Amino acid sequence: MLEVRDITVKYETCEVLQDVTLTLADGKILAVLGANGAGKTTLLKSLNGTLPISNGEILLDGKILEDYSRREIARKISVVAQENETKFPITVSEFVLSGRFAHGGVFGWESEQDVRVAKDALEMCDLKDFESRLMNRLSGGERQRVVFARALATGAKILLLDEPTANLDLSHQAMMFQLVRERCVSYKSSAVVITHDLNLASEFADEILFLKHGKIVAKGSPEEVLKTETLREVFGTEVLVDAHPLSRRPRITMSYRQ
Repeated sequence: MLEVRDITVKYETCEVLQDVTLTLADGKILAVLGANGAGKTTLLKSLNGTLPISNGEILLDGKILEDYSRREIARKISVVAQENETKFPITVSEFVLSGRFAHGGVFGWESEQDVRVAKDALEMCDLKDFESRLMNRLSGGERQRVVFARALATGAKILLLDEPTANLDLSHQAMMFQLVRERCVSYKSSAVVITHDLNLASEFADEILFLKHGKIVAKGSPEEVLKTETLREVFGTEVLVDAHPLSRRPRITMSYRQ
């Protein structure tokens, strides 16, 4: 379990996050939504200790996050960052295997289990025949799926995903969220997902958190927070909210006639 208690994050004198509190329970998906510059990526970076907090505390399984080593954090938390471009030639297989470093394996020293886990992750992400391809020769969507496969290969119980579907087609967007959901259900894992796709968040998230100017303006189930008035406050635009005909979850349609 990941607990965030009244954290504030500053860049010099500017408070980018202010008094943010949340709990990420085992088996749950939390979607973080908000306009550009709301503090979403800053929040994600603070959750695995790559960005220091100014006030408050973050607890991982009841222990202060700062008390863990980087290797210990990597065993428990895996990140899919928004920018994933690789500047040097590395194969897809090598890249995914690098996610196993926290378990003791490095290039040339990976165990049979490491290789098996990496192959399984690639297959789950529809990348079975990509092992020998170079990362810097892939399309944006293909590279995004490889980065996600690496996150799965770590075996971490907590996934932090920053716009993981930004470069994906419709089928692979659904595949990625379904994999996250299945992992949470089967292994009692949990995930924090930053996305601009309100409808994907509505379908797959257990809880949604809205950020605006670094502050939480709404938090709750999709049914509780995906309201016309909340979306107007967060994004400054008008939308239509109704029920999806199959799932009955909230469905958001943009109104282009203001």
